[in-house]
Amino acid sequence: MKESQNETFTSRLRSEHLTSRLARQLDRWQLTETTVLIGTALIVGIGSGFGAILFRWMIASFQYLAFEGGKQLLGFLGRYYLILIPALGGLIVGPLIYFLAREAKGHGVPEVMEAVALRGGRIRPIVAVIKSLASSICIGTGGSVGREGPIVQIGSALGSTLGQLLHFSDDRIRNLVACGAAGGIAATFNAPIAGALFASEVILGEFTATYFSSVVISSITATVISHIFLGNSPAFKVPPYSIVSPWELGFYAILGILASFVAVLFVITLYKAEDIFDAWKVPEYLKPAAGGLLLGLVGLYFPQIFGMGYEFIENALLDQIAVLLLIVLIFLKVLATSLTLGSGGSGGVFAPSLFIGSMLGGVFGKAVHSWFPSATASPGAYALVGMAAVFAGAARAPITSILILFEMTSDYRIILPLMLATVISTILTERLCKESIYTLKLVRRSIRLQRGRDIDVMQGVLVEEAMTTNPDTIPWDMRLDELGNEFQRTHHHGFPVLDAEGKLYGVVTIRDLERALRRGKEASNLKAGDLATTSLLTVYPDEPLWVALKRLGVRDVGRLPVVDRGDPKKLLGMVRRNDIIRAYNLAIMRRQELQHRMDRLRLGRVTGVEFVEVEVGPDSPAVGKRVKDLGVPEDCIIVSVRRNRQILIPHGDTSIEAGDKVVAFAASESLPQVWKELTGKSKG
Repeated sequence: MKESQNETFTSRLRSEHLTSRLARQLDRWQLTETTVLIGTALIVGIGSGFGAILFRWMIASFQYLAFEGGKQLLGFLGRYYLILIPALGGLIVGPLIYFLAREAKGHGVPEVMEAVALRGGRIRPIVAVIKSLASSICIGTGGSVGREGPIVQIGSALGSTLGQLLHFSDDRIRNLVACGAAGGIAATFNAPIAGALFASEVILGEFTATYFSSVVISSITATVISHIFLGNSPAFKVPPYSIVSPWELGFYAILGILASFVAVLFVITLYKAEDIFDAWKVPEYLKPAAGGLLLGLVGLYFPQIFGMGYEFIENALLDQIAVLLLIVLIFLKVLATSLTLGSGGSGGVFAPSLFIGSMLGGVFGKAVHSWFPSATASPGAYALVGMAAVFAGAARAPITSILILFEMTSDYRIILPLMLATVISTILTERLCKESIYTLKLVRRSIRLQRGRDIDVMQGVLVEEAMTTNPDTIPWDMRLDELGNEFQRTHHHGFPVLDAEGKLYGVVTIRDLERALRRGKEASNLKAGDLATTSLLTVYPDEPLWVALKRLGVRDVGRLPVVDRGDPKKLLGMVRRNDIIRAYNLAIMRRQELQHRMDRLRLGRVTGVEFVEVEVGPDSPAVGKRVKDLGVPEDCIIVSVRRNRQILIPHGDTSIEAGDKVVAFAASESLPQVWKELTGKSKG
């Protein structure tokens, strides 16, 4: 055992030495930042392009082996062999994910978003291998999922691995992760523009010139490779559709409304299925087989729900499916995808969203075309728009939805109704369900992202921990020339203004001073108090930092006064944007440290480690104590504190209050001591 550990350690040292040599070689060449960004984007684009080609080949191979080979081996069962194929696929996928790479479970995109937001874009290299294998088996054996989520995760893992090999900074690694995601989407769906926008809109959550240029290069490179090996034909071959009458836009608006309800149904059903399977007390690696068995029972009578279903999408676009079957397939595809992913399968939600949307649009199109044949396009046009509208509502990615459908069909004439229905679906779905099909998975892990940042992690950091105490202030009667000198001396962009009694009067900024000085002689008699903004947004020291961040955004200001709850005119400090960024990084470090300690405890004790939730009563000896002063055992970790509908990520100085619900992670034998320390009573 010891020799094996030494060999592992030695191989790790060799690997780290090799990567260090690569990084040093780059430094020796003294390449410009632009050259490095373009060069690495090209490499990631090439890798993503070939990765997408290999992934599609693997899906086709496993599909042939499963259904053609299964038909021969299980021919004695007749058509009932279809029930067993998805179950056998799940029997392989479950252990593959459980024992080798847990990140490969599910649809993949949330895991990439989490890595970008919390881990500087760092993804384990093995994820690319296991994700491609697990997803291709899952899809090939009939799993009702798509290939976009896996190829995003595969491409992102390739980009992350390259960045880690070259010892890049977090920002550059995130950039390469986005390049990999864009390249994967572009090569898989022959959609370079949509691939680049998907990476910016969904993965990064923001558009920046530096990121976007390298992402576009990767996307184009992957698309060129895809064209060479797979051809340049669109994913769906559909007749040309156009608007028959301007009044027809009203029907497309109604379709957008219907698509939002279907998108919400899809999201809710998917995560409800996940909850049901999570609550089922069987080994986790066996659950995909059970989900596959249920999927097989549905697919026995409706084989259209197996796999990605692109051929049936095309049938809907060509108006070749009966109305009743269209209606049934909307709900059965929702169920089939929920069974596949909820049980622990691996695959994306993009293809199922397109399938569901095409069936919905097909039904709606048949209805309006039968009522108004001369004023409406054929049902296929509505099926096309429905595809984009449902995906936009589920993923909250309207720009990507519009462009990816345009690129996948090579038809621009339907772009106006496509834009209208997509935007309506997105806006309405946001009202009905706050989180997208991607971000909801993260929220359930207490991770809330906005513009690629985890905002929920700042619930555990209070304003008083981040604010600047004893800030520089100025009196309300300071002359403008003196105020200008203060700005020049301190390099601040704003000051709190105090009145004659030392109370908070307002805030004056350098912009206020510049506007006043433009008046010339008129400003000669003005004082700082005359320029100050007196209608202030303020924040209290015991509020979570996220509250301060939201208030900064209300008026797009750069600083907030921190005041006393009992006396709103008493200035305690100032919190600025850079304070919040610093606190965000601190909170991320706390979460990573907590996760590291939990992982070490799990590894040290494979069994006998449990979670416990304790409600702290008013008589508990823990009330008023800081976490670091609690007498809990060393092998106990305080994971979270739920207080007034907020979840705090605790640290040593976090105080325990009456009514808190404390979640702890500890060895089984330590739980009685933890319980007694938090409640003052022995656990009965």
